[in-house]
Amino acid sequence: MPRLPNDQPAGVIPACLLPLFEDFSIDEQGYRKHLLDVAAVGGISAVTVNAHASEAASCSDDEQARVLDLTMDAIGDRLPVVNGIYADGSHYAARLARMAERGGAACLLVFPPGPMAMGGQLRPEMALAHFQMIADACDLPIILFQYPMASGLGYPLETLLRLVEEVPQIRAIKDWCNDAMLHERHVRTLQGLARPVTVLSTHSSWLMSSLVMGCGGLLSGAGSVIADLQVALFRAVEAKDLARAQAINERIYPLVQAFYAPPFLDMHNRMKEALVLLGRMERAVVRPPLIKLGEAEITSLRQAIADARLGAEGALDLAA
Repeated sequence: MPRLPNDQPAGVIPACLLPLFEDFSIDEQGYRKHLLDVAAVGGISAVTVNAHASEAASCSDDEQARVLDLTMDAIGDRLPVVNGIYADGSHYAARLARMAERGGAACLLVFPPGPMAMGGQLRPEMALAHFQMIADACDLPIILFQYPMASGLGYPLETLLRLVEEVPQIRAIKDWCNDAMLHERHVRTLQGLARPVTVLSTHSSWLMSSLVMGCGGLLSGAGSVIADLQVALFRAVEAKDLARAQAINERIYPLVQAFYAPPFLDMHNRMKEALVLLGRMERAVVRPPLIKLGEAEITSLRQAIADARLGAEGALDLAA
């Protein structure tokens, strides 16, 4: 099973969606096809499963284990797999971490536990205990998911620095601080440490602006639809080719404006609908409390796809 180079997450890491049948059960054949579509994109460095994009909050333990098993069977021999740890309790998070390691995952993406929203930013020892329990449960490298500070679930920079020092399995953060000034501080500070910690952008609605700050990669649900455009943009920014980066961003712009419009919680719902419109997914079923989009919004997505010049085969003609 492929590992991340030096156990260091970097580069373009799409977060995969989870196709469902009308009765909300997992469409295993549809999921395999989706995985193969994403994995076929040249230049991605890993894929992420059991995260926001695959509706992990609505999946049971058994379903999450099955998702990982299906992933490893379909693409586990060609790409490292990042498994999300979406859990409010630290013991539960540790149990999921052990499941992920047994199942063949190469890395963990650890979401902040919900109870931290009620003042956890004032108690850094809570975050330290949570991550230490996960690290003690397995030997996998960890990507810390950094939420906006206004959510109550973001870790102050001082806490982040303590976490990466005291829990060396933390090798990267998925940065969704949603604050450009703080985001740049994360990039400069964390990637400038003696043991650098990669900043993976998930600011997909302003991705080009984020990447030019020097992020070591990106981890995004939008990669389930436009991983090839993300790879092209990341490479153009790395090459300091501003004109090419701007041209690629022109194609990304209409899609992210549609995907990340209010209400934000519908972002992965919209990505499923986009894949249906592109002929890459059979149906766009989501589990409650998410609900299907109305026809007006689906029409808007169709227009965004046209404006981005996507086709059923993807966005492979980047010069188009």
